[in-house]
Amino acid sequence: MERGNSSFMSDINVTPLVDVMLVLLIIFMVTAPMMMQGVSVSLPKTTSRPLAAGKEHLIITIDRSQQIYINDYKVALEALQAKLKKIYEGHPDQKVYLRADKSVPYGTVVRVVSEVKNSGVKRLGMVTEPLKKFGKRR
Repeated sequence: MERGNSSFMSDINVTPLVDVMLVLLIIFMVTAPMMMQGVSVSLPKTTSRPLAAGKEHLIITIDRSQQIYINDYKVALEALQAKLKKIYEGHPDQKVYLRADKSVPYGTVVRVVSEVKNSGVKRLGMVTEPLKKFGKRR
């Protein structure tokens, strides 16, 4: 059996590899900001002015399914007071704000506010969305 003068090609064609990698890079660049969101809540609308953004604040969130979060970390209502005491003893000047979805029952919000106040927090701010035009009510 005689072999012809055929030899194997030893060069790698990198063009398809580069094309695939560029497509994947673009997909990740587009989807990455969508994955970095915090807890989603639909805030009630008010006519109050926005707060000045200074240093990092402690934000307690109650989402639509009545799950409670300290910043982005989920916490049970029973453990909220103890966790806030620990945080607050290290940072007594920490500002605390409450974000609650507008569909959350009033009783749930009041229980969370009670736990926050019992943990030693003196001042608790409420986060809302501004109305489109001041003076109009929805």
